[in-house]
Amino acid sequence: MATLELDLAEEAVATRVRKGRRLGMLFWAAIIWVIFVFAVAIFATVLPLPSPTDMDMLERRAPFSAAHWLGTDGLGRDELSRLIYGARISLIVGLCAPVIGITIGGALGMLSGYFRGRFETLVVGSMDVLLAFPPLILVLAIIAFLGQSIFNLTCILGVLGIPAFMRVARAATLTLSRREFVIAAQALGASHARILLRELLPNVILPLFAFFLLGVAVTIVVEGSLSFLGLGVPPPISSWGSMIGEGRESLDVAPRLAFLPAVVMFLTVLSFNLVGDTLRALTDPRQGAL
Repeated sequence: MATLELDLAEEAVATRVRKGRRLGMLFWAAIIWVIFVFAVAIFATVLPLPSPTDMDMLERRAPFSAAHWLGTDGLGRDELSRLIYGARISLIVGLCAPVIGITIGGALGMLSGYFRGRFETLVVGSMDVLLAFPPLILVLAIIAFLGQSIFNLTCILGVLGIPAFMRVARAATLTLSRREFVIAAQALGASHARILLRELLPNVILPLFAFFLLGVAVTIVVEGSLSFLGLGVPPPISSWGSMIGEGRESLDVAPRLAFLPAVVMFLTVLSFNLVGDTLRALTDPRQGAL
């Protein structure tokens, strides 16, 4: 018995060591970049920055200077200020839309994976119907009907993310619902609500959170693509995608106007992908670890 306990302890230590080794420099660099982007977006109003909407036609496409660290755009607006305030829009949409998906999709996935039967068939069938619609065409139709706004865009992208979160939650619940701790809770007379909230949710939330970070990265790209096409947030509000779209008109004289927001978006999306993928690998439920 003592030998078995020692082997289990050594295996647990080895597992922690392996997990620690996976957190390389890229992971921590991604964490630092995400924290930096959040910090400048949150404290944008207290930073010594000019207004992102103030125009100076005499300073159109001005190069780097002490007054404008990253220069100005085609309408004389400060590029650094627009990048920072644009981060607010991209992060708001990028975070709030997956929150809708993880809340509704995660709940439906857990319920369908636990109760099975007709309810599972209904949920899975409804998600298949939603996936049958081409996402871009659906977004275009809804935005054309409801109008351009941050709220409408966030809700649309959140609804489109529900099927993916539902599948992740359902797959994790199907794996866990027949485990010993769930069967023991059922044998002790625990209610379905208690089993779902106390036994299954703490284990399902880990892969869901890892997928949530990946969803944030995808949503930022989608929002940027829609803003690039002129279907995102309405002007004069700026986002990284709209800045890229406006900068393409100045590629021959000031290519930085398109490349700077593209680089910032690339680094942010890459950072969320790295963090999410690393957490997904670390929280991947294995039969021997549950």
